[in-house]
Amino acid sequence: MTCTAALRHIVLCEFNSDITPAKHAELVYEFSLLKDSVPGVLQFEWGENISPEGLDDGFTDCFTLTFDGAAARDVYLTHPAHLAFVELLKPWLARVLVFDYLPQEVPG
Repeated sequence: MTCTAALRHIVLCEFNSDITPAKHAELVYEFSLLKDSVPGVLQFEWGENISPEGLDDGFTDCFTLTFDGAAARDVYLTHPAHLAFVELLKPWLARVLVFDYLPQEVPG
């Protein structure tokens, strides 16, 4: 089993029911800007849940950041741009789940 140096940071969000489409779009945009504000963020991806399985447990949005390793993730967690974004996001969140992992490949 091999492990890449990159680290994935997944953020699942369930937004408050009273969030407007405009506010939602603003938050997604502001989140995406962190890629350019914080060193070590290699990639930002976002998408809304479209699974037909009904196993989302109320989470509607998935944000994935790829970092150049755990040290870059650690810089992100305390970076002023990230902390400011969290304060912007918090009032609109019903729940959040964060999961970090190092991608692994299992040889076939």
